This record gives sequence, structure tokens and C-alpha cells, in this order.
Amino acid sequence: MKKLYFPVSLSCVVIMLFLMCSCGNTKKLRYFQDISEANTAAPLALASYNEAIIQPDDILAINVNTTDPAATISINSRNGVYVNSSSPQSGSANPLSGYLVSKDGEVEIPVLGKIKLAGLTTVQARAAVREKAVKSFNDPVVDVRFTNFRVTVLGEVNHPASYILPNEQVTLLDAIGYAGDLTIYGRRTNILLIRKSPDGRNFSVKLDMTKKDLLNSPYFYLKQNDVVYVEPLKTKVLNNDNNLVKYLSLAATLFTAVILAKRYW
Repeated sequence: MKKLYFPVSLSCVVIMLFLMCSCGNTKKLRYFQDISEANTAAPLALASYNEAIIQPDDILAINVNTTDPAATISINSRNGVYVNSSSPQSGSANPLSGYLVSKDGEVEIPVLGKIKLAGLTTVQARAAVREKAVKSFNDPVVDVRFTNFRVTVLGEVNHPASYILPNEQVTLLDAIGYAGDLTIYGRRTNILLIRKSPDGRNFSVKLDMTKKDLLNSPYFYLKQNDVVYVEPLKTKVLNNDNNLVKYLSLAATLFTAVILAKRYW
């Protein structure tokens, strides 16, 4: 009886040891591990936010409200459908409407004509459009927004996609949240951010979401057309569909069978 009990217990022990090791690794899933766990408020240094800059090929929703209904309709007719402010849209099924910024940085607005907006923030663009509008209308009210503020999140997240966001002040945490958070296989210490600089060149930077320094990184706030890639952990292949547990269980079963065979043969 003792010999029969030993291999069965060994099977359980092998599986329990694996599960214990897996539980021990849950610390690796935590964000900002170096923030104190004390139940007291602690100040955190946050990165300063720099407003997004309008670039060629951006699409802008430009609204100019005037006392002339016909002019107002003419100016705003190209803006069409706005990005839903309650949730981001992903994919390209819904075409974007608005004014396309040309390669030389200009938009052409009915009644107002061409206005150069590339290189400006949306606040500065509102002022530039209003300056042009006051030449033809009394007290125009101007609003300028991006309709293609897009970030793409790929890799080990629950909902990888391109997201058109309802505002410009978007952080890396916001983008990860839109994508449904990282999976348990996402490598939190090596998040790749790919960005195009104003001169048109692409560059990349690695970010560590387990460190609070991320909050003060110059890359904490995202820019339009940023790409975030979450690298998979090396253990993903082994753990896929719980294969490792299955293999350990199978190995323990075979080991038990061998012991029993030696016992009775």
C-alpha cells in the first residue's frame, strides 16, 4: 500500500509545485511595483503634457458659427460625423470626415479660403481660423478638433486594434485601457513605442510599466499615429492552453504507471 500511495502523491506534488510557482510569478503582472504600499498619500511626479501639433495629412473638424446661416452651413458642411465622445472607434470601417491638411500644411475652407495650420496646436489653429473669419463675419465662434487622433496597440493585449480617440490628451495607460489591458503573457518591462518625429523620421523607445518613472516619462503622453507594441513573455509558448500542466500531469501519470508495473510484474 505504501508503494502505491507514493506515486499518486508524487503526481499531486508535481502539479501543486507548478501551480505554486505560477502563483509566485503573479508579482510580475503588477504595474508600478516600486510605489510604496503604505496606506498614505504619496506624491507622484507626472510628465508635463505638450499639446498635439497639427501635421500634413491630419484631418480636422473645423466649425465656424456665424450670424450668417448660409455661410455657417457652407463652412461646416465638410465636417460630417464626429468621433463619438463616449467611446473610441477602431478600425477603418467608418470613414473620417473633415478638412484634410495638405502636404504644404494648409486647409481650404469655403468662404474663408486657404489657411496654414500645420505646426500649430488646435488652440492656435482656432485663433488662426478666427482671425481669418473676423474679416468677413462679426464675432465668429470657432472650434478646431482632430478627427483622426489615432493610436495603434498591438501584441499581448486583449483587444489589439487602431483606436481613434475622442481627445488629444491621451496617456499610455489610456491606450492600454482602450485595448482591454495586457494579457498575462504581456511583457510589462519592455513596452515598445514607435513614433514619427515632426521631420518625418520614425524612432522607437522601450518603456517599463513596472516602474513609477513611466509616469514622468516624456513618452507617457501619446501623439497621433503612435504605435504601442506589447512583447510576449517567453513562457507563453510553454503555457499556451495550459500545455505545461497537461505535460506535467501526463508525465506524472506515466511515472505512476511505471512504478505500478514494477510493483506487480
